[in-house]
Amino acid sequence: MKKSGWLVFALLLHLMVEGQNIPTPDKFLGYPLGTKFTRHHAIVEYCKAIATAAPQMVQYETYGETYEGRPLLLCYISSSENMQRLESIRMNNLRLAGLAKDKMMPVVNNAPAIVWLSYNVHGNEPASSEAAMQTLYELVNPANNKTKEWLKNTVIILDPCLNPDGRDRYVNWYNSVVAKPNNVSAQAREHMEPWPQGRSNHYNFDLNRDWAWQSQIETRHRIKKYNQWMPQVHVDYHEQGFNEPYYFAPAAEPLHQVITPWQKTFQALIGKNNAAEFDKNGWLFFTKERFDLFYPSYGDTYPTYNGAIGMTYEQGGIRAGLGVLTNEGDTLTLTDRITHHTATGLSTIATVSNHATSLINEYKLFFDNNRSGKNFTYKTYVLTSNNLQKLQSVAKLLQSNGIEYGSLINNTFKGLNYQTRKEENAVLQQYHLAVSLMQPKSSLASVLLEPSSSLNDSITYDITAWSMPYAHGVSAYAVKEVLPIKAAEVGQSVISNVPETNYGYLIKYNSLNSARILVQLLNQGVKVRFAEKPFVHNKQMFDPGTLIVLLKGNVANVSQVVQAALQNISAEIFPVTSGMMDSGADFGSPDVKLVGMPKVAMFTGEQVSSLDAGEIWHFFEETLQYPITLFNVTDWSRVSLKDYQVLIMPDGRYNAASDKGFADKLKEFVKSGGKVVAMQNAINVLSNADWGMKLKEDKADEASRKDEYNALKKYADREKEFVTNNIPGAVYKLQLDNTHPLAFGYPDYYYTLKQDPNMYEFLKDGWNVGVLKKDGYVTGFSGNTLKPKLKDGLLMGVQEIGAGNVVYLNDNVLFRSFWENGKLLFCNAVFMVGK
Repeated sequence: MKKSGWLVFALLLHLMVEGQNIPTPDKFLGYPLGTKFTRHHAIVEYCKAIATAAPQMVQYETYGETYEGRPLLLCYISSSENMQRLESIRMNNLRLAGLAKDKMMPVVNNAPAIVWLSYNVHGNEPASSEAAMQTLYELVNPANNKTKEWLKNTVIILDPCLNPDGRDRYVNWYNSVVAKPNNVSAQAREHMEPWPQGRSNHYNFDLNRDWAWQSQIETRHRIKKYNQWMPQVHVDYHEQGFNEPYYFAPAAEPLHQVITPWQKTFQALIGKNNAAEFDKNGWLFFTKERFDLFYPSYGDTYPTYNGAIGMTYEQGGIRAGLGVLTNEGDTLTLTDRITHHTATGLSTIATVSNHATSLINEYKLFFDNNRSGKNFTYKTYVLTSNNLQKLQSVAKLLQSNGIEYGSLINNTFKGLNYQTRKEENAVLQQYHLAVSLMQPKSSLASVLLEPSSSLNDSITYDITAWSMPYAHGVSAYAVKEVLPIKAAEVGQSVISNVPETNYGYLIKYNSLNSARILVQLLNQGVKVRFAEKPFVHNKQMFDPGTLIVLLKGNVANVSQVVQAALQNISAEIFPVTSGMMDSGADFGSPDVKLVGMPKVAMFTGEQVSSLDAGEIWHFFEETLQYPITLFNVTDWSRVSLKDYQVLIMPDGRYNAASDKGFADKLKEFVKSGGKVVAMQNAINVLSNADWGMKLKEDKADEASRKDEYNALKKYADREKEFVTNNIPGAVYKLQLDNTHPLAFGYPDYYYTLKQDPNMYEFLKDGWNVGVLKKDGYVTGFSGNTLKPKLKDGLLMGVQEIGAGNVVYLNDNVLFRSFWENGKLLFCNAVFMVGK
C-alpha cells in the first residue's frame, strides 16, 4: 500500500475510534433522547463525559451553585486550534469592546465569533436542556463535517440549564405521575403541574426577568461570567403553550431605541436561515410577533444592550410532557421539541460562521460608538442623595453590570430634574455619583438610567418603566453635555465603630440598611424602641422612626451586638447620654414605642401568586435573615394564628375567602391584636368581604356601560382597545403621610411602579398613607383611557380593627426585588405599624 493510502487509512481509523469514544446522549443516558425527561445531575455528567472524550474541542467549567446546591456549568466548544488559545480569544474579545484592563494591547483581527446558547431558564420548559445535549454532541460529532467547519471561526459557550432547581422540580414531579405509556390527553394529570410549578427557581423567582437586577444567586454567578466573555450572539431557549408554533427572531415591536440597525439586520439574517431550515422540514413558525425587545432584564434584551445579537427562541411545549394532543389533532412529542431546538441552534451557529467577519466588525463598531457617546440624547447622568446607603445601592448595581461611574469635577451644570421633569440648574445633595455615556457600557447604562423610555408600540410583553433613580429613591439629573468625571467611590461608611456611651444609641431610620440593623438586633434579643415623632438631641434633629437602643434593661452585651451588626451594614449611629431630649419626646414618653420581635406568617400555595410569595420569602430569608412561617392558604381552617403577630397575604385569588369562616378567622386574628399585611389583589379580596376598603369606581365607566352602542367594537381593533385600559408597569408619584409609621424614613412622596388600574376610596376610619393625586403620572405606558382616571385614590393605607391593624399595599413594593425604595415600606408594614 502506498504511503498516502496508509495516511488515509490511519485518519479514518482515528476518526472511527474518536467517534466511538464520544458518546451520543442516547448511549450515555441509556434511553433514546426524548423518551423520558433527564434529571439535572445526568445532564451535568453527560457534559463532563463529552469534555473528557473530546478534550481538544470541549472544556467543562462549573461557575457556581444554585440555592439548593446544584451546579451551574458551561461547556466551551470550538476547533482544537481555537481551544488552545481560548483565554487569548476571550481577552481579545474584551479588547474589541474596550473592556479589557490591558487597553494598550493590540486587537487581533479575524477573531472567532462567540456564540452563547442558554437553555432552560424556566424549569418547566424542559425540552431545551435535552436539546442542549443533542447540540453539544453534534458540535463534536466526528462525522459532522459542517460543525467542524463552523467551529474554525466560532467559539460556542453552552449553558445547558440556567435553572437546575426549577428543572428538577418539574422533572421529578412529571416522572412521578406520568402514565405508562404517557397519556397525550391535555386533561390528564401529567399535564396539570401543581403549584408553584417548575418555571421559577428555589425562591419562585422568574430568572428570565432578573438579568440586569441580579437579585438571585444563579443570575449573579451567570452575569459575572457573561461579562468576562461578552459574546457577539446570545440565544435564550424557551417553550410556550403547546398549541403555538415555533418562534424565532426577528423580534416584535417595541424595540428600544438604543438597538442598532445592524443588530436588527443580523437578527433578520439569522431568522431567514432558521426559516429555511423549518421550511425544508415543513415545520410551522412565526416571527416579529409577541416577543419584543424592550424590558432590559430578559435573556434577549440584556445581551442586546451589551452589544450582542440577543434572541429568544420559543418552542411550543409548556404542559406537553412526553407528548400531547394539540388543538389541530397532531401529537406534539418531546422528541419533536428537541429536534426543533437543536435545528435552530445549529442554524444560528452556521449563520454566525458564514458572517463572522462582518459580525465582529460591527460588534467593535457598536462599542466604538458607545465610547464616543454617539446617538444618545443625554451624555451624563448624575444621581444624588443625602442618604449614602441608597446611593451605594445604586453604585453596587452599576458595578455588577460593568457600568463605570465616578464623581463630578465641577458641580455646576444644568439638566433634566427627575422630580420636576424640567430642565434646571442642578442642586446636589450631600452625596452623588455620575455616569458618563462615553464608556463601553453606555447603551446599557442609558437604558437603565434614562428618565423615560420611548415606546414605538404600546403592546408590550412586560413593564415599561424601571429607571434606577425612581426604583432606588434618589434624585437625579439627565444632562445633554459630557461632564468631566473622575474615578471615585460613593462616600465612605458613615461609621465603622460604635461610639462610647454609658446610656444608649440612636440609629437613623432612613433606608433598607436601617431595617436590616433593626432585624439583626431583634434576632439577638436586643430591645429596640423607636420615636413616633421628631426630636432634637445634642442640637441634631432626628426624624420619626429613629431607632433607640438603651443599655439598661437590655441584653448584657448590647454594645458588642450593635458593633457586630455594623460590621456588615453601614448606618448612622450616635451616642446618647440621657433620656431627656433638647426638644420633642423623652425616651419615657408614650410617643416612644418598643418594636418587639413579631412572629411572622404568610399565606402561600394554590390561590396565591408564586412569584409574589417568592419575593417575600426571599426578602425575609436572604435580605433580612428573619424567620417566616409559610402556610398553604388551602389549609386555613387547620392553621392556628394565635402564636403569630403578623400575617402577610401576597397577591392572589384567595378563593378560600368565599368561605365565611375564612373572613371570620382573619377578623378575629386582627381584633385580638394581630396584623394583616394585604398586598395587591389580596386587598380586593378583603374589600369584597366588607373589611372597610372599597374599590374606587369611575362614574364615567358606569355611564359607558349603560350605553348599549359601546358594545359595538371592531374585531380588528381588539388589541388597540385592550391597551387603552392597560398599564403593564408605569411609574407614578404618590403623596405620602410620612408622619405615619408605614412611611417612616421617607420624604412626603414615593415613586410607585403601578401595574394595575386598581385604586381605593379614601378610608374614613383609617389612615390614608399613600395617595395618588392628580398629575401623579411620571413615566411608562399607561393607556389613554385609563390614564386620566388614575387620580384621587388610595394605594397605601392602614386600618385599625379592634386591637389590631390591616395594612394595605396595592402596588408591589418588592417587585422582582429590584424596586429598592419599596423595601423599607414593607419593613415598616411588618415591624413599625401598630405599635
